[in-house]
Formats: sequence, C-alpha cells, structure tokens
Amino acid sequence: MGTDAAVDRAVRELYRALLEGWNTRDAEAFAATFAEDGEAIGFDGSRHSGRDQIAADMAALFAGHPTPAYVAKVRGVRLVGSDAAVLQAVAGLVPPGESDLKPELNARQTVVAAGLGGGGWRIVLLQNTPAQFHGRPELRDSLTAELRDLLLPPFLDE
Repeated sequence: MGTDAAVDRAVRELYRALLEGWNTRDAEAFAATFAEDGEAIGFDGSRHSGRDQIAADMAALFAGHPTPAYVAKVRGVRLVGSDAAVLQAVAGLVPPGESDLKPELNARQTVVAAGLGGGGWRIVLLQNTPAQFHGRPELRDSLTAELRDLLLPPFLDE
C-alpha cells in the first residue's frame, strides 16, 4: 500500500478531511471519509453504522443545532498491516460564536483506517472518547493549553 511515510500522510489527510467535513457542517464530506461499512462512535456514545447512515445522522445533527468546531493534534499514525493503520489524536471543541475551547468537550480520537487499493484510504472506525480525566484536573488543563495553541486555522497540528 506504499511506504510508511506515504501511509502516514494519507491517513493524516483522511483525518483532516473528516474534521473539515465536521467544521464546515458538510455531512456528505464527513461521511465520504468512511468505508461503506464504516462506523463512528460519537462523543456521547452514539453509534453510527455505514457511510449512508453516517451522512444521514450528521445531516440531522447539523440541521438540528449549531455544532462546535474541532481543533486537533495528531499524536501518531501506526501501521498495523500492509493495508491498515491506526491514528491517535487529541481534540477540543470551540462552540459557535466563541473563541476558546470548552475543556469539558476535550476528547481522544482513534481512527482505524483501511487501504482500499485504488480507492485510497477510508475510515473503518472512528472512536471519539471524552478526555475527562476524572480527579486529575491538571491533565485536563494541560491538554486544553496544548490545544489552545491550535486555535488558528487549519485547526490541526501535524
């Protein structure tokens, strides 16, 4: 599927496209990053299965209320086979009309991506886990400070 460096770039770009779809409130663009049978586990634990369902669910979400914008930092991309990779990232959200992160919305995001040959890379699983750090406010504060450095576009550190 290519060199480690090429895979790393491709998976990071896939993640960038995912966040761009979210931040522009474009359900189709968001869903296009997923494999046909891809899954997204939302921050609230909701499960969205299949590209078409992900697109429909995101369209309803975007239509229902203004969503905050992501800022994110990729921690790394690791190959787990010739056509599979895992991306680890941390992310924060800036509510509409505001200019700062809402620390209680910080998250760790894991993307499992599959190389689909001529079809490029697609997300098989997105896991969005709240980074609450119960009883350890210094960890939440440290992550928030790190993410605040990314508040200028493109909202993604590589």
